[in-house]
Amino acid sequence: MPEQSSPTITQMMESRVTSDAQKLAAFDQHRTLLLSVAYRMLGSIADAEDMVQETFIRWQQATTEDVQSPRAFLVTIVSRLCINYLQSARMQREQYVGQWLPEPFVEEFASDPVDTVERDEFLSMAFLMLLERLSPVERAAFLLREVFDYGYAEISGILGLNEANCRQILRRARQHLAIARPRFRISDSKRRELLELFVLASGNGNLERLISVLEGDVVLYADGGGKGFAVPNPIFGAMNVARAIVMGQAKFLPREPVVSRRVSINGMPGVVSYVAGRPLYALTVEAGEERISSIYFVTNPDKLSHVPALD
Repeated sequence: MPEQSSPTITQMMESRVTSDAQKLAAFDQHRTLLLSVAYRMLGSIADAEDMVQETFIRWQQATTEDVQSPRAFLVTIVSRLCINYLQSARMQREQYVGQWLPEPFVEEFASDPVDTVERDEFLSMAFLMLLERLSPVERAAFLLREVFDYGYAEISGILGLNEANCRQILRRARQHLAIARPRFRISDSKRRELLELFVLASGNGNLERLISVLEGDVVLYADGGGKGFAVPNPIFGAMNVARAIVMGQAKFLPREPVVSRRVSINGMPGVVSYVAGRPLYALTVEAGEERISSIYFVTNPDKLSHVPALD
């Protein structure tokens, strides 16, 4: 029997390069999914990118024996990293100055926008704020099941819990969110209409017109992080919100020209306003049956760093 020769150093290097290329290709295939999971878990684009980068490092270090399914392995890693981060960052969140809002995910509108209520519901500011009511493990279970359509067996493997525990965690998460979920399902076109009425009324400082587009129990959330205009706590009620907006504009808006662009913010119609080419604030609204029920106003410059620049 002929003696088999050992692989040369060149062959070993070529094999390593091929393996690395295959792993990189597999990771790139699932990168969007990993960012989607991490952003919904953390409410921060920057933190989500950090979690995905850490997932990539662990992916590079994994052996063939560690990985039965690249997708399952990667989602497991990023989910557990996010859970650990939330548990360690909880104190930081409590020390945040003023009202905390998720970092706005801003996109340009498509040339032919379509109604995407089903898809957008799980990305909206309202939904991400609801997730704050859940523990990190509850949040992961809910997202994996309700948003990404994972089965209980898969969720069990990702979270390292048995299926019975996962079902119980998910049931508890649904109960926490059930009362606070929006009562009405509003079309994208209706949201745009209400946003335009709101922008027009607030821009003119017309208090009565502004009140007319707000629900009686409307809530204003403003996040400045101690670095931009904000209010320390949510403001409730149409009259209080309208007054806060009119008075706030007089104090907050600079003398330089302000340029506003209509965009999609977390899948919902929104506005980004710029001064000297830099984003000043991002604004989006949630609609009730006929009027605006919630307003989300982000001025924290750290949370606007990913907003597209003004052309």
